[in-house]
Amino acid sequence: MTTAPASGLERAATNGEYQHHRKPKMYNFVQRYRYAFREYLAEFIGTLILVVFGDGVVAQLKVSSGSAANYTTVAMCWASAVFLGYQASAGISGAHLNPAVTCSAAVFRRFPMRKVPGYIFSQIFGGFIGAMIVYATYKESIANFDGGVRQAVGEHGTGGIFCTFPQDFLTTGGQISSEVVATALLQFGIFSMTDPYNAALGPSFPYGLWILIFAIGSAYGYQTGYALNAARDFGPRLAAAALGYPKEMFTYGHHYFWVPLIMPIFGGLLGAFVYDLLVYQGEDSPLNQPDFGLTERLDKMKNFQLSDLKPDFDIERYEAERAAESV
Repeated sequence: MTTAPASGLERAATNGEYQHHRKPKMYNFVQRYRYAFREYLAEFIGTLILVVFGDGVVAQLKVSSGSAANYTTVAMCWASAVFLGYQASAGISGAHLNPAVTCSAAVFRRFPMRKVPGYIFSQIFGGFIGAMIVYATYKESIANFDGGVRQAVGEHGTGGIFCTFPQDFLTTGGQISSEVVATALLQFGIFSMTDPYNAALGPSFPYGLWILIFAIGSAYGYQTGYALNAARDFGPRLAAAALGYPKEMFTYGHHYFWVPLIMPIFGGLLGAFVYDLLVYQGEDSPLNQPDFGLTERLDKMKNFQLSDLKPDFDIERYEAERAAESV
């Protein structure tokens, strides 16, 4: 059995020895561009799937006034949404599906920094389109529920279908602590389940991820709705605003919108730091490197060029490599 890599974010985490390493033939421009942007497209579609199922179950709960769903089914469906999004994209991009996971992988597992902006944009855009699909599907039910007047919160508010809102009594500090702690637990769990020096789950990692998301939702979902993820919160929030939802989407709860946009990244970094500080032995972590990896990272920053952000795909080199493989 192939063990999961240290980061748990590479394709070997799921398909390992079964991956087909031979490069595919390129017959047309669609294949070329799909291959060139394959990782970003995978992050896009994986996050879209996550939001379509996750927001979908919240929509069913809301428009049915609780008769067609309950908190347990919401927590289970969100866990399943992450599982399905992961399965749709892990073999290509590693299925981060979350800016917090991407940033943690870049800081603590040598994920290429040059790919971070593209990953995050793809994730947020996937969340945006996923929310649009949910709205298009539930449009008539939403209109029946709110009388055709879009409201963010309140008795007939449906803004919570698309993004999270805090409990009324929470201060900004309470909102921040809720999201930071929950996302720290998420990232700590991801690193622990994929640590080859510990008890890596290997191909069973997606099932462990399901349990982790369900546990976080069941234990830490009440206060802020366990956003954990800017792509699943800010992308759909933007979609709702574009669909005509009022400014309360951004102003409610002491302008809460920025908390799930920013704080999960800090939570993820915190969880990754705690795991590496106390448990991890791999040399890809800066905590296990000379001068904590500072020299290596400074050198990369000094040598950085905008051209480094280009997709790592050269069609002529690709065809030459493929020809060489066929010999």
